[in-house]
Amino acid sequence: MASPSKAKGTRWESDLVKHFTAAGIPARRVAQSGVLDVGDLHGIEPFVGQAKSYRDMVAAFRDGVAGANVQARRAGHPFGVAFVKRPGKGTADGYAVMDVETYTRVLQHIRNADAGRPACRRMHAN
Repeated sequence: MASPSKAKGTRWESDLVKHFTAAGIPARRVAQSGVLDVGDLHGIEPFVGQAKSYRDMVAAFRDGVAGANVQARRAGHPFGVAFVKRPGKGTADGYAVMDVETYTRVLQHIRNADAGRPACRRMHAN
């Protein structure tokens, strides 16, 4: 049987998938790969999602964003995003968090698409 923490994380991932699929986004959970993990949520391209349901929000933001960036690179996607559960709140009230560098690249991607230029290629600052 899974630990309570693992069960809580799995529940948060499942809730995120339900939320996105209800909005017409084909999100799905992926099998964990240990040290070669490629993120918790796929089907949300060009993002890869890392779900965190920690009591310590600072740790959730820090670990989630760092993990999302690494896992997006491993999965071959340009952007990582951490989905952080807000204690006592529903899925839609959670946070989608990224670092400023990732936000900058997302904004460039959107602006290029709006201007009819090719979308950004896979770019990574790290």
